[in-house]
Amino acid sequence: MNIIIKEFEDKIKYSFKNKKLLHQSFIHKSYDNITNNEKLEFLGDRVLGLIISKKLLEKFPNEKEGIIDKKFANLVNKKTCIDIAKKLNIKKYLYLGESHKNLDRSLDKIISDCLEAIVGAIYLDSSIKFAEKFVLSNWNSYIDKSNITLIDSKTKLQEYSLKKFKILPKYTFFKKTGPQHQPIFKTQVEIPKSKKILGTGTSKKNSQQDAAEKLLKILNI
Repeated sequence: MNIIIKEFEDKIKYSFKNKKLLHQSFIHKSYDNITNNEKLEFLGDRVLGLIISKKLLEKFPNEKEGIIDKKFANLVNKKTCIDIAKKLNIKKYLYLGESHKNLDRSLDKIISDCLEAIVGAIYLDSSIKFAEKFVLSNWNSYIDKSNITLIDSKTKLQEYSLKKFKILPKYTFFKKTGPQHQPIFKTQVEIPKSKKILGTGTSKKNSQQDAAEKLLKILNI
């Protein structure tokens, strides 16, 4: 364990005072249902949101709240977290139960959650200052790219549907699953002449965005 911990510490340029926190951040619930990274991920998600929010307000002081909110959503969503987690090769350090070792379809979410757990672990081990240093060193390039305001998927699908069919996309809330502190929402979207497409996310809003993005890809838009 010590070699693995040291290797990752060197990679992120932060040395833990309490090595057990970093070790715990790599433990998936399938490996240990009691001592795992779920609570660290819960905390890390909030710490990440605070750091990114603060940075966006500093970097874009004249932007409207709605634009800041869109930038924020793009920076803390699973897609960005997965990308960063892959760059850090977090998969190498995971502790997974046998039932999850060969489930590639769920690995992206697992490494994304682990990344947030690491943010939470650094915060608990030291302070917001060191958590901020870790976050910004990994997110800065994405923040810089957010100078270009992108139209989100839901807006893009709405514009397409209105232009082509003169009707808004129809979103139908499907169901909510998962634990109370880490819910997964599922929402269906459809437009005329399309199939019903299911999206998932950590909120109804995010699940709508995911559904819209999937439908746009099918439509090659």
